[in-house]
Amino acid sequence: MDAVIKFTSQSQGRDRIFRATQYACALSIYLLRNHSERKDLVAKLKNLETHMSAGRKLFRLGNTANSIEAAKRTMQLSDRVLSLCLTAANITRALYFFCDNVLWARSVGLLRNIDKERWSVNASRCYFYSLVMNLTRDVYVVLRLMLQKARDKRCRQKMDQHLSESPEVAEAVIPQLDAFIFLLLESFKSDPALALDTLKNICDLFIPLDKLGIYQSHGGVIGFCGLMSSLIGILTLARPTLRIKP
Repeated sequence: MDAVIKFTSQSQGRDRIFRATQYACALSIYLLRNHSERKDLVAKLKNLETHMSAGRKLFRLGNTANSIEAAKRTMQLSDRVLSLCLTAANITRALYFFCDNVLWARSVGLLRNIDKERWSVNASRCYFYSLVMNLTRDVYVVLRLMLQKARDKRCRQKMDQHLSESPEVAEAVIPQLDAFIFLLLESFKSDPALALDTLKNICDLFIPLDKLGIYQSHGGVIGFCGLMSSLIGILTLARPTLRIKP
């Protein structure tokens, strides 16, 4: 019970619960779209989804400053690739939150002469760039882990044993590809935080891709990916050991 209270007392915790609820509603709406007898339930879910989205904007009001501070910290990292990726991700994320704050101010009447569509597209574009840089960091860390695994004698023996024990796979799949997949899975097994972060970023990526029209997805895909990403976010916030560092 104490863990639940501690989690919900954080603005990040409340935001992720709201986000999970929002995308669960979106997924449910898609699954119930052809059930005319559930029309009232669908209307209630749409209303709840809208309120969850509006509520989350309040929790994100101070996140621009947090992202700028995070960018200052990542600029000090000794690994220049990580420093570049994370600093760029934090700066574009700060711009995303700024656009989101402007949209919130317009929705409550604080700002009136604002082109909602333009600012919404700018927010999605900044969010997209932030996710791309985070995924670039994930790929960099994965490749670095794979190289370490490839040089490790014990891992090489394990890989050779795997290839020799699966001759039917070796015939159907290029051996180099099989070895690559083996090293990839071993890298993710050795670093669950990296695996979760990669999956979360891939799921999140579908959202701005759809909004920007780069890759159109239906409501079911967006709802499922958003829900999966939100659940991973809740898990990593509840268990900090599963949160990727830096």
